[in-house]
Amino acid sequence: MQLNPTFTLATIADLIGATYSGNPEFIISGLNEIHMVQSGDLTFVDHPKYYSKALGSKATTIIINKEVECPEGKALIFHDDPFAAYVSLVKKFRPFEPATAAVSASAEIGEGTVIQPNAFVGNHVKIGKNCIIHANVSIYDHTEIGDNVIIHSGSVIGADAYYFQRKPDGYRKFESCGKVVLSDNVEIGALCAIDKGVSGDTFIGKGTKFDNHVQVGHDTYIGNNCLIGSHCAIAGVTRLEDDVILWGKVAINKDIVIGKGAVLLATSAVNKSLEGGKTYFGIPAEEARKKWREIAALKQLPSVMGTLGKINE
Repeated sequence: MQLNPTFTLATIADLIGATYSGNPEFIISGLNEIHMVQSGDLTFVDHPKYYSKALGSKATTIIINKEVECPEGKALIFHDDPFAAYVSLVKKFRPFEPATAAVSASAEIGEGTVIQPNAFVGNHVKIGKNCIIHANVSIYDHTEIGDNVIIHSGSVIGADAYYFQRKPDGYRKFESCGKVVLSDNVEIGALCAIDKGVSGDTFIGKGTKFDNHVQVGHDTYIGNNCLIGSHCAIAGVTRLEDDVILWGKVAINKDIVIGKGAVLLATSAVNKSLEGGKTYFGIPAEEARKKWREIAALKQLPSVMGTLGKINE
C-alpha cells in the first residue's frame, strides 16, 4: 500500500511508540509485507530466521525486534512486537469503513455499466464502462475494475487475505490493505472468490475468463487471456502468465509460477513452478504424456508381479 502523503521515520516511530536508527526525516512511502516490498516501503521482521531476508530486501525501513546495525541507505525501527506494530499502522492508514449504502457514494461507476439489484459496491471502488455486475455480487472497498467486465451472481471480489500468524494463545490476523484489480474484458463466473492483496494487488489480466466456484488467493497475478475452469483453487502469491488454461478442479500451491501457454488438465495439483507451452496432468502435476505412460505402466504391475511369483515357485 502506498502512503499519500508520505511520512517520516520519526513520525512513524512515534505512532507505534518505538525507537529508531536513521535520519529522523527519512521518508516512508509505503507499507508492504516482505513478498511485495519495493524501495520506500516499510516492512517488519520478528524472527531471527528471516532477519537477513528482511534487512537485505528492497524495503528501506524495517521494524525489527532486535537492535542490529542499520544497513546503508535504510532505516530501522525497534519494537518488541513488530507484527502488532505493523498491523496497527495498517489499521491507521487503511481503516475499515462501514457501508452506508448498497452502492457507496464514493464509488466511481463508468458509463453504460449496469449494477443489478442486491449487488454491493464498497467504498472507493472504481468500475469502468459497459460492465455488468449481477445480483448478489459483493465488491469490497478499493477494488478496481476495467471496461466490459462481467461478474456473475454470488461472487465476492476483494475479501481479506487468508493470512494469520500462529501464537501459543491462537492466531493473529495479518490485516489486509491491498486490493483487487480486474482488467478490461474479464469475466468472473458465479460464486467465485478473489481475495485482495495483503499489501499489494491481486491482479487479473485482460480477457481472462473464470468459470464458477474459483478461489484466488492474495497477491496472485493472473495474466491476459487465461481460462480458469470451475472449482480451481489458486493459492496466494502465485503467478500465472498469459494464455494459461486450468481445467476443472486444478489446485495450485503458493509462490509458484505457471509459464505462458501452459495447460493444466482437470484434477491436477501443482507443487512446483512449471514451464510454459506444455500440457500437464496428475498429482503432483507432470507433463501429461509422461504421466499417462506412468499410469499405463502401473496398470501392468499386478500381471508382472503375478508372472514373477510363478517364476519363483
